[in-house]
Amino acid sequence: MTVPAPRRALPGSRPPGGGPAAHRYVPRAGVTLVGLCLVAATAAAAPPAPATPTGCGDLASGRLCLRGPVGASGRYTTAYRRSPAAAPAASASADFSVRLGYQRKNARITAFPGWFGTGRLRQGAAVLGGRVEMLPDECIRGVMEHDETVFVTKWSCG
Repeated sequence: MTVPAPRRALPGSRPPGGGPAAHRYVPRAGVTLVGLCLVAATAAAAPPAPATPTGCGDLASGRLCLRGPVGASGRYTTAYRRSPAAAPAASASADFSVRLGYQRKNARITAFPGWFGTGRLRQGAAVLGGRVEMLPDECIRGVMEHDETVFVTKWSCG
């Protein structure tokens, strides 16, 4: 018994019925479509964003916020934005320096503030950040110091 030799296709021609090459892209497209549907369903089921961002506090002269993965180690940023109503007169300096950082606590102790550094307000805002090592049972809040006065946000707990 002899087995016939395989047929060679001409360049650019497709095997009858599409062959295995024609079906190779169908699963990829299906997986992509299912992935997009899952992302859309997750976004639709997510709770609405709060009116006030978590980790922010309104001050008489502006808003102080702390952002980061609350309850986990990671990169945190403290930001201060001066309110337009609190802008000084034209003769006074509109830009000044603030010291920005964070403070952590758990059930046993409230830690001293950790500082990201001192920044100068530029166009009414200053943002500084860095890596903070946190445990899951700890809370954190933003801290700002200006002219020996310390301002803080509310505690954010994981």
